[in-house]
Amino acid sequence: MENAPTANIAASIIGASSKENIRSGRRLIFPLVNTTTNEGPMNRHTPQNELIVSGIHLDLTPSLKTFVQEKTQRLFRHEERISRIRVELECDPKQSVAKRFSAKGHITITGPTLNAVVASDECHKAVSLLIDKLDRMLHRRAKLYKARRYSSTTRAEKHLVQT
Repeated sequence: MENAPTANIAASIIGASSKENIRSGRRLIFPLVNTTTNEGPMNRHTPQNELIVSGIHLDLTPSLKTFVQEKTQRLFRHEERISRIRVELECDPKQSVAKRFSAKGHITITGPTLNAVVASDECHKAVSLLIDKLDRMLHRRAKLYKARRYSSTTRAEKHLVQT
């Protein structure tokens, strides 16, 4: 008999706190865990990646959109912290034929945003060159972060050896 009032009090406290959180505008988010494989939120693929394709003085055909989508999947595979990739394709008829199509890419990622611009004579070629350039930038960024991480540990080890 004593356990029943305790359970009601606990339920009312839990209910009050969740109502209070809803009123104050706070959201409670709990990580989902797959009980069959014991995978937490870090091990599951979350579709938080966003791709924005826009055309400036250029009509985007469905084949061009799928081409950009297929090419950018490589970037999302190489770096999991990318939240958004924005690709702008532009056709400037006043430019020379060799630089008529330009592709601009913006990667939103933790840290500074990566931006790249490429010009070419064909739109598909400009997209391919842009993705290659952004991929090189991501590899360089990862290499610099790794070097910075390991250089701090070697400094600490050197300090311990000297003393």
